[in-house]
Amino acid sequence: MNQPITSGRFITFEGIDGAGKSTQIVLLVETLRARGINVLRTREPGGTELGERLRKVLLGMEMHVDTEAMLMFAARREHLATVIEPALATGTWVVCDRFTDATYAYQVGARGLEAARCDALEAWVHPHLKPDLTLLFDLPPALAAARMEVNGAEPDRFERERHGFFERVRAAYLERARREPGRFHVIDASQEPREIAREIASVFSERAWL
Repeated sequence: MNQPITSGRFITFEGIDGAGKSTQIVLLVETLRARGINVLRTREPGGTELGERLRKVLLGMEMHVDTEAMLMFAARREHLATVIEPALATGTWVVCDRFTDATYAYQVGARGLEAARCDALEAWVHPHLKPDLTLLFDLPPALAAARMEVNGAEPDRFERERHGFFERVRAAYLERARREPGRFHVIDASQEPREIAREIASVFSERAWL
């Protein structure tokens, strides 16, 4: 497969539910647009009609971990082919809520999927594309769970998992960040939203992106 031509920035947000990603994604997209940058906001699983249908299946139905991973990557391939790669090729910046790091954290780290299987799927689905920047919102699962309770939304099947599951997700995320410090920026998500927004702005300033 030829390496895709990209001129836009590909930025991903990662972390367990309740870490505050959604608020910061909205703020970042607003900031970038105010600077005259074309930005596409999207999410995984999802981002396309097919991806959103698969999202409902993934969040609502119990399944084998291998099936779960393959459906995640099926949704991702469609997302890349029809949304992310075309946007990047036109110079649009893409801000995505979760990407392949989430599959390593949830399916490999927490559910025990063999890492080699995830590696093979990644090599097939997007062998030459990685995010330019991944913002990892790190938060103790107990605090994330308390935030989710206050939110009051009906939890999906991932959100209903036990505390130990999210400890494994968190550990897997931090290990990914340790291995790729140039791509990841780990954020203490227990901070106030305005402090996190300032930290993100500083990261962009250091990279001379804003």
